[in-house]
Amino acid sequence: MQIDLNCDLGEGCAFDATLIPLITSANISCGFHAGDASTSFAALQLAATHGILAGAHPSFPDRTHFGRREIERSEEQIFYDCVYQIGALAGLAKVAGTALSHVKPHGALYNMACRDDSYARPVVRAAETFDLAVFGLPGSRLQKQAEGRCRFVAEGFADRRYLPDGTLVPRSRPDAFVDDVDQAVQQVDWLIREKGVQTICVHGDNPQAVAFIRALRHALTKGGIAIRPWNRH
Repeated sequence: MQIDLNCDLGEGCAFDATLIPLITSANISCGFHAGDASTSFAALQLAATHGILAGAHPSFPDRTHFGRREIERSEEQIFYDCVYQIGALAGLAKVAGTALSHVKPHGALYNMACRDDSYARPVVRAAETFDLAVFGLPGSRLQKQAEGRCRFVAEGFADRRYLPDGTLVPRSRPDAFVDDVDQAVQQVDWLIREKGVQTICVHGDNPQAVAFIRALRHALTKGGIAIRPWNRH
């Protein structure tokens, strides 16, 4: 058994350089919710230097709310937003000496695409345009829309709690986050063994991100689970 570890990077947070050597794939901000061309390029360079997979992390155009506010947009608007962001990051990746491997929508776009076909379809269409895989929740509309169009990589979260239907607890609730490292390790074991996830995310803006990733690496390796990039499965 093996698992990929991913983080959302290039958002101007403090831990990118420390996290990169500990993970196997990175979802890099495209500038719509945080960061800019310089922070994105720096994250891409780190990914290239450490030989980890780099993916695009497109968002709603919403820097005020860090891309975490749900916004009503048409399928065409979402498609163009994603193509614009992925295309820009692909250009920076080429300059950094690497290439993109996947698309993981950010924040509210991720949540809405996981539950609503009208948001999932344009995300998948954009990923298909660039011949990239898509990250999303197992059993989600993103997974359904990706069938026959692009590779889908089932993702779980170490630092977020889940509702009974398999979706994430809204950030507005006090029980939305996993704050205890041991609880995170237990949840990840459940996600791998019961939900069949292929990649585990720890948010790069989580103040405990480095501690979580280090604890996960230790626990997973001790449990006989190899830590490898998802595209080598």
